[in-house]
Amino acid sequence: MLPGLRWVARAGQTHGMEFVLIRHAIAVERSAQVQDAERPLSDRGVRRFTKAVRGLAHLGVHLDQVFHSPWLRAAQTAALLDPITRGKREATDLLIDEPDDRLLALAAGFGDDARIGFVGHEPWMGELLSLCLTGVLSHADNLPFKKGGVAWLGGDPRAGAMALTALFPPRFLRSMAEARPSK
Repeated sequence: MLPGLRWVARAGQTHGMEFVLIRHAIAVERSAQVQDAERPLSDRGVRRFTKAVRGLAHLGVHLDQVFHSPWLRAAQTAALLDPITRGKREATDLLIDEPDDRLLALAAGFGDDARIGFVGHEPWMGELLSLCLTGVLSHADNLPFKKGGVAWLGGDPRAGAMALTALFPPRFLRSMAEARPSK
């Protein structure tokens, strides 16, 4: 066990379904030559998020299913999660709009102990986090969600019925990729 991270090991011991919300990794800058939906991850974004995924693996995180936005940078981020994904990846247009009960219902068929990943964009990932925790979208501005950041929730997959287990900034996840277990 890594020193000071015993709470992370207990984090996976929630009751009910778990959601792992992931903001896409760093993409190339906006430009007039590339439509927003077609912007790919930058080389830096791929390198950093690959390391963050190793950090998630080091923490024992796995995903049973990953839903992602159909936009290129989210699909590429979801593909980088393959080393910790047991199930499949599936694009959904529900992740490129304000989240609602239809998005939460996607998880319904996976069982009470499933861990479902959602990969998308701001402001919608912050709104999804707000919806899951408070039942409303309006608190999203108060929930920091950096590119490549991860929010881990557990509970009943409906509005206002989940609890925040952990909020991992990408820098923390990258540091976990290099951490060595204590003796």
